[in-house]
Amino acid sequence: MTTTLRPSEPLQRNPDGTRSRRYQVCVNSRPVGAVHLGTHPVFGDSVARIMSLTIEEPDRRRGRGTVAALAAEEVARGWGCRRIEATVPAGSATALGLATALGYVVRNRNMDKPLGDTPPALPEGSVGRPMTEAEFGPWTARGQEEYARNWTERGVPEAEARTKAANDNAALLPRGRTTEGMLFSVLEHRGTPVGTLWLAVNGEQAYVFDVRTEPAHRGRGHGRTLMLLAEAQAAAAGHRVLALNVFAGNTPAERLYDSLGYGTTRYSVYKALV
Repeated sequence: MTTTLRPSEPLQRNPDGTRSRRYQVCVNSRPVGAVHLGTHPVFGDSVARIMSLTIEEPDRRRGRGTVAALAAEEVARGWGCRRIEATVPAGSATALGLATALGYVVRNRNMDKPLGDTPPALPEGSVGRPMTEAEFGPWTARGQEEYARNWTERGVPEAEARTKAANDNAALLPRGRTTEGMLFSVLEHRGTPVGTLWLAVNGEQAYVFDVRTEPAHRGRGHGRTLMLLAEAQAAAAGHRVLALNVFAGNTPAERLYDSLGYGTTRYSVYKALV
């Protein structure tokens, strides 16, 4: 039997500058599933995204998804793309297994945690305070550099990573430190600054954009204290869920979030098209 992709719509030119197209997955011309393929709204036409891939239940576990994914890669190559990306729900072990078997690498994962009724207390000697304007400038510059480096270490060319970091920063913080719904804090332990926290409280759920322990003070539990501070601030703002993103390979952070009860909601994966 032959598994192929058959276009089910014309090539779409979308308002955000991306292009996309939907396909039927067919076995000997019989539809058994669907693929939605597009280009990336941030990285542009050189990066493709598998926006969805489904195989109908009677045809699963027969390799249809594998062939459909490989066919989508060929379409992306024909579009001139040199990288392809996808997101996989955490509850779909089959989809994640398929992606890794095809050579996709986990770049990052999204996590969240339901918050309790009582905000957590910080350890004795630790206190959070608002970040000052003088502290904000150097903190932003260092954070943007680190954010870009995280992307370059995970398959994104340096120029693209730096552009993404600058664009994300501008979009998220149009008014800098005074942007509505953004909280910037410095954690002090017995009067010494030991870490920083950037928390958003303006969405449906609170979101940790950046948590950072100063290098000289790492390994002393301050990262955990910063996350307790984030949970307390989120709860004070009326949120019942706190979410975050962690890059794959950041083992200390992954272990910390796992130990605090955060659960993975989805994985982001990528693959170079050669």
